[in-house]
Amino acid sequence: MRRYHHLGIPTTEPRPGESHLAKHKVFIVGHEKSEYGLEWMRFEEGANVPDLIRRMPHVAFEVGDLDAELVGKELLIAPNSPSPGVRVAFIVESGMPIELMEFTDPHHPARLHRFG
Repeated sequence: MRRYHHLGIPTTEPRPGESHLAKHKVFIVGHEKSEYGLEWMRFEEGANVPDLIRRMPHVAFEVGDLDAELVGKELLIAPNSPSPGVRVAFIVESGMPIELMEFTDPHHPARLHRFG
C-alpha cells in the first residue's frame, strides 16, 4: 500500500510561515499548512542532506511496511525515525528522490492531517 503524503520542494528563498529546525539546519513550511501537502525546504550551509534532495523536489508516500518497500531499491537516506511513531527512508527512482514513510503510531499528527 502506498498513499500520497506530501510533495517536498527545495528552495533558496525564505517563505512566509517557515519554521527553523536548527538541529537539521533547515527552514520548513510544513505540509500540514497546505491543502495539497506541499512542503517547502530551505537548507542552511552544512545541512547533512544529500545534494539530490537539495536540488530536486521529492514526493512522499505513506507505506505499510518500510522494510519491504526498500527491497531492491537504490537507497539515498537509510531508514531513520525523525520523530516518535514514524520511520522514513529516501530512495532514488528515475533520478528523483522519493520519501517513504511508515507510521508506527496510527495516531501520529502528521498521519492524521493527511488521512484524517
